Amino acid sequence: MLTAEQVLAAHKANVETLFGLTNKAFEGVEKLVELNLQVAKTALTEAADTTSAALSVKDAQELLSLQASLLQPTAEKAASYSRHLYDIASATGSEVAKAAEAQFADAQKKFTAMVDTAAKNAPAGTENAVALVKSAVAAANNAFESVQKATKQAVEVAEANFQAATSQAVKATQTATRASKRAA
Repeated sequence: MLTAEQVLAAHKANVETLFGLTNKAFEGVEKLVELNLQVAKTALTEAADTTSAALSVKDAQELLSLQASLLQPTAEKAASYSRHLYDIASATGSEVAKAAEAQFADAQKKFTAMVDTAAKNAPAGTENAVALVKSAVAAANNAFESVQKATKQAVEVAEANFQAATSQAVKATQTATRASKRAA
Protein backbone atom coordinates (compact mmCIF):
# COMPACT_ATOMS: atom_id res chain seq x y z
CA MET A 1 0.00 0.00 0.00
CA LEU A 2 1.13 3.50 -0.70
CA THR A 3 1.35 5.84 2.23
CA ALA A 4 0.27 9.47 2.16
CA GLU A 5 3.95 10.49 2.34
CA GLN A 6 4.79 8.39 -0.73
CA VAL A 7 1.91 9.87 -2.71
CA LEU A 8 2.91 13.40 -1.68
CA ALA A 9 6.56 12.72 -2.59
CA ALA A 10 5.49 11.37 -5.99
CA HIS A 11 3.35 14.45 -6.67
CA LYS A 12 6.18 16.73 -5.59
CA ALA A 13 8.62 14.92 -7.91
CA ASN A 14 6.15 15.19 -10.79
CA VAL A 15 5.68 18.93 -10.25
CA GLU A 16 9.46 19.45 -10.10
CA THR A 17 9.85 17.48 -13.32
CA LEU A 18 7.10 19.51 -14.99
CA PHE A 19 8.76 22.80 -14.05
CA GLY A 20 12.15 21.46 -15.14
CA LEU A 21 10.75 20.48 -18.54
CA THR A 22 8.99 23.82 -18.87
CA ASN A 23 12.27 25.63 -18.17
CA LYS A 24 14.04 23.53 -20.82
CA ALA A 25 11.31 24.37 -23.33
CA PHE A 26 11.63 28.10 -22.55
CA GLU A 27 15.41 27.89 -22.95
CA GLY A 28 14.87 26.41 -26.40
CA VAL A 29 12.41 29.17 -27.30
CA GLU A 30 14.87 31.82 -26.06
CA LYS A 31 17.61 30.36 -28.27
CA LEU A 32 15.23 30.30 -31.21
CA VAL A 33 14.24 33.94 -30.65
CA GLU A 34 17.93 34.95 -30.40
CA LEU A 35 18.70 33.11 -33.62
CA ASN A 36 15.78 34.72 -35.45
CA LEU A 37 16.71 38.22 -34.21
CA GLN A 38 20.28 37.70 -35.34
CA VAL A 39 19.12 36.47 -38.75
CA ALA A 40 16.69 39.42 -39.10
CA LYS A 41 19.40 41.98 -38.24
CA THR A 42 21.86 40.39 -40.64
CA ALA A 43 19.23 40.17 -43.40
CA LEU A 44 18.34 43.84 -42.97
CA THR A 45 21.97 44.92 -43.21
CA GLU A 46 22.56 42.68 -46.23
CA ALA A 47 19.38 43.92 -47.93
CA ALA A 48 20.63 47.50 -47.59
CA ASP A 49 24.04 46.54 -48.99
CA THR A 50 22.49 44.56 -51.86
CA THR A 51 20.11 47.37 -52.74
CA SER A 52 22.95 49.83 -52.78
CA ALA A 53 25.03 47.52 -54.98
CA ALA A 54 22.10 46.91 -57.34
CA LEU A 55 21.47 50.63 -57.71
CA SER A 56 25.11 51.23 -58.65
CA VAL A 57 25.10 48.61 -61.45
CA LYS A 58 25.98 50.08 -64.83
CA ASP A 59 24.96 47.31 -67.23
CA ALA A 60 23.25 43.91 -67.54
CA GLN A 61 26.57 42.04 -67.36
CA GLU A 62 27.35 43.63 -64.00
CA LEU A 63 23.82 42.84 -62.79
CA LEU A 64 24.22 39.17 -63.71
CA SER A 65 27.56 39.07 -61.96
CA LEU A 66 26.04 40.65 -58.83
CA GLN A 67 23.16 38.18 -58.89
CA ALA A 68 25.56 35.23 -59.20
CA SER A 69 27.70 36.51 -56.34
CA LEU A 70 24.64 36.72 -54.08
CA LEU A 71 23.27 33.24 -54.82
CA GLN A 72 25.89 31.12 -53.04
CA PRO A 73 26.07 33.07 -49.75
CA THR A 74 22.27 33.07 -49.54
CA ALA A 75 22.09 29.28 -49.89
CA GLU A 76 24.90 28.81 -47.38
CA LYS A 77 23.16 31.12 -44.92
CA ALA A 78 19.89 29.23 -45.35
CA ALA A 79 21.71 25.96 -44.73
CA SER A 80 23.45 27.44 -41.69
CA TYR A 81 20.13 28.72 -40.33
CA SER A 82 18.60 25.27 -40.83
CA ARG A 83 21.53 23.67 -39.00
CA HIS A 84 21.18 26.11 -36.08
CA LEU A 85 17.44 25.57 -35.96
CA TYR A 86 17.91 21.81 -36.01
CA ASP A 87 20.57 22.00 -33.29
CA ILE A 88 18.29 24.03 -31.02
CA ALA A 89 15.36 21.68 -31.55
CA SER A 90 17.55 18.62 -31.15
CA ALA A 91 19.18 19.87 -27.95
CA THR A 92 15.84 20.85 -26.44
CA GLY A 93 14.29 17.52 -27.42
CA SER A 94 17.28 15.67 -26.02
CA GLU A 95 16.97 17.45 -22.67
CA VAL A 96 13.25 16.69 -22.50
CA ALA A 97 13.89 13.05 -23.42
CA LYS A 98 16.58 12.71 -20.73
CA ALA A 99 14.25 14.12 -18.10
CA ALA A 100 11.41 11.87 -19.24
CA GLU A 101 13.69 8.82 -19.22
CA ALA A 102 14.91 9.64 -15.72
CA GLN A 103 11.34 10.11 -14.52
CA PHE A 104 10.25 6.85 -16.14
CA ALA A 105 13.24 4.97 -14.70
CA ASP A 106 12.40 6.26 -11.22
CA ALA A 107 8.74 5.30 -11.60
CA GLN A 108 9.83 1.90 -12.92
CA LYS A 109 12.02 1.29 -9.85
CA LYS A 110 9.26 2.32 -7.49
CA PHE A 111 6.70 0.14 -9.24
CA THR A 112 9.07 -2.84 -9.22
CA ALA A 113 9.73 -2.30 -5.52
CA MET A 114 5.98 -2.12 -4.89
CA VAL A 115 5.44 -5.38 -6.84
CA ASP A 116 8.25 -7.05 -4.88
CA THR A 117 6.77 -5.88 -1.58
CA ALA A 118 3.35 -7.10 -2.61
CA ALA A 119 4.84 -10.44 -3.67
CA LYS A 120 6.53 -10.91 -0.30
CA ASN A 121 3.26 -10.23 1.49
CA ALA A 122 1.09 -12.23 -0.91
CA PRO A 123 -0.98 -15.00 0.64
CA ALA A 124 0.06 -18.59 0.12
CA GLY A 125 -1.12 -20.10 -3.13
CA THR A 126 -0.79 -16.89 -5.19
CA GLU A 127 2.76 -17.58 -6.38
CA ASN A 128 1.60 -18.13 -9.98
CA ALA A 129 -0.26 -14.81 -10.06
CA VAL A 130 2.74 -13.00 -8.56
CA ALA A 131 5.06 -14.62 -11.12
CA LEU A 132 2.69 -13.58 -13.90
CA VAL A 133 2.66 -9.95 -12.70
CA LYS A 134 6.47 -9.90 -12.40
CA SER A 135 6.77 -11.38 -15.90
CA ALA A 136 4.39 -8.77 -17.32
CA VAL A 137 6.34 -5.95 -15.66
CA ALA A 138 9.63 -7.31 -17.01
CA ALA A 139 8.15 -7.64 -20.52
CA ALA A 140 6.82 -4.07 -20.40
CA ASN A 141 10.21 -2.78 -19.27
CA ASN A 142 11.98 -4.68 -22.07
CA ALA A 143 9.52 -3.38 -24.64
CA PHE A 144 10.03 0.20 -23.45
CA GLU A 145 13.82 -0.17 -23.62
CA SER A 146 13.55 -1.57 -27.15
CA VAL A 147 11.39 1.37 -28.24
CA GLN A 148 13.87 3.80 -26.66
CA LYS A 149 16.79 2.20 -28.53
CA ALA A 150 14.89 2.21 -31.82
CA THR A 151 13.91 5.85 -31.33
CA LYS A 152 17.52 6.86 -30.61
CA GLN A 153 18.69 5.01 -33.72
CA ALA A 154 16.00 6.69 -35.84
CA VAL A 155 17.04 10.11 -34.52
CA GLU A 156 20.68 9.38 -35.33
CA VAL A 157 19.78 8.30 -38.88
CA ALA A 158 17.57 11.38 -39.36
CA GLU A 159 20.36 13.63 -38.11
CA ALA A 160 22.88 12.05 -40.48
CA ASN A 161 20.44 12.42 -43.39
CA PHE A 162 19.78 16.06 -42.49
CA GLN A 163 23.51 16.83 -42.39
CA ALA A 164 24.06 15.06 -45.73
CA ALA A 165 21.13 16.87 -47.39
CA THR A 166 22.32 20.26 -46.12
CA SER A 167 25.84 19.57 -47.35
CA GLN A 168 24.53 18.49 -50.76
CA ALA A 169 22.37 21.59 -51.07
CA VAL A 170 25.32 23.88 -50.35
CA LYS A 171 27.53 21.99 -52.83
CA ALA A 172 24.84 22.16 -55.52
CA THR A 173 24.49 25.90 -54.99
CA GLN A 174 28.25 26.38 -55.18
CA THR A 175 28.33 24.44 -58.45
CA ALA A 176 25.44 26.46 -59.87
CA THR A 177 27.10 29.71 -58.83
CA ARG A 178 30.37 28.75 -60.52
CA ALA A 179 28.50 27.78 -63.68
CA SER A 180 26.56 31.05 -63.60
CA LYS A 181 29.76 33.06 -63.23
CA ARG A 182 31.37 31.23 -66.16
CA ALA A 183 28.31 31.89 -68.32
CA ALA A 184 28.35 35.57 -67.44
